Amino acid sequence: KYGLPLYVTPRTLAVAASRCGLGPLREVRHFRSCGTLRFGDVSVQAISTPHDGEDGAAFVVSARGKRLGVLTDLGHVFGGLVQIVSSLDAVFIESNYDAEMLAAGPYPPHLKRRIKGPGGHLSNAESAEVLLRASTGKRLKWACLAHLSEQNNHPELALKTHREIVAGRLTLYVAGRYSATDILSV
Repeated sequence: KYGLPLYVTPRTLAVAASRCGLGPLREVRHFRSCGTLRFGDVSVQAISTPHDGEDGAAFVVSARGKRLGVLTDLGHVFGGLVQIVSSLDAVFIESNYDAEMLAAGPYPPHLKRRIKGPGGHLSNAESAEVLLRASTGKRLKWACLAHLSEQNNHPELALKTHREIVAGRLTLYVAGRYSATDILSV
């Protein structure tokens, strides 16, 4: 719509194109889900994730000695995740569902299994445990909880769970589902 370049892995693009009409794509730039993109002085490291989407990636953006993670659709707490988060100054991290809300919610059993399975999403408690383990150093300053399920989570509940587990080690925010998040400084 806006004529911006599309950055996508070849496998992700192929699956997306096979499932729906993507329309004309003017400028497609491929990257690997374990590679690095460069934009002037900014580097973006793509990190392959075990999420069940095709060739999923999370990202670490580095510039001027600062590192910001954009870590959603993670699948599960995979090896190296805590080390990645502990290397960051700030992170947007998936906090997709509350386990009790998911269990009692309207989703069919197969979808509930998928969400909490190894290719699904992180729960509030799993996300908070990652942050707790990663916040032992002095680098990580804040976390913004992201990718909250509309059916299986509430911002207040996600914050409450994180505050109980992280216990004041870092500042917490919640990304808005339908509006822009406040400007956050790294």
